[in-house]
Amino acid sequence: MPTLLTLNTPRSDDGKLVLIAAGEIDLSNVDMFTHALTAAIAETAGSDEKLTVDLSTVKYLDSAAVNVLFHHAEQIRLIVHPFLIRIFTVTGLNELATVEVAPPE
Repeated sequence: MPTLLTLNTPRSDDGKLVLIAAGEIDLSNVDMFTHALTAAIAETAGSDEKLTVDLSTVKYLDSAAVNVLFHHAEQIRLIVHPFLIRIFTVTGLNELATVEVAPPE
């Protein structure tokens, strides 16, 4: 049974596409996350802006999810829950992609 994951791609106030993930990202749903991320990146192709990926309500992701993010690191800007910042620091993803800690709720 897949872990609960909700994905939305709204536009921010300035009209830029944002991928918002809520729940957990693991092997059971990483394909869904990969598809949403790839589609959002394709939609923003030709823009000088990186796609914002909002993971501020994701409190768990496994190595499969980290690998997907690594694959697209140069095309994304991550907003992450403070709980996850250590994962991105230890793996070095924060050196390839812009990683920002989400503001407190």
